[in-house]
Amino acid sequence: MSKDKPNAARPAFYTVPEAARILRVDPATLYRAIREDAFPAVQVRTRYVVPAVALEKLAAEAADSGGRVDVARMAAERRTAREVARLTGGASW
Repeated sequence: MSKDKPNAARPAFYTVPEAARILRVDPATLYRAIREDAFPAVQVRTRYVVPAVALEKLAAEAADSGGRVDVARMAAERRTAREVARLTGGASW
């Protein structure tokens, strides 16, 4: 019986250059989108990392919709939801 975990090789986060390579875009493009809050990332001091689940969600949404996924629209919706939550005092449950 193997003691290996099924997801042991999959990282929880990617560096920006790794995520850019997966998305086949220039790292500068991804850094710019992250700084503009148009792409999900976690900032640790001066460094950014991209959650693997964010890339998986983008791929799944593109496959499910069969069309173009607009990450900027998703980011705008996320910002709007945060602002609504801030203005209304958060979740009402």
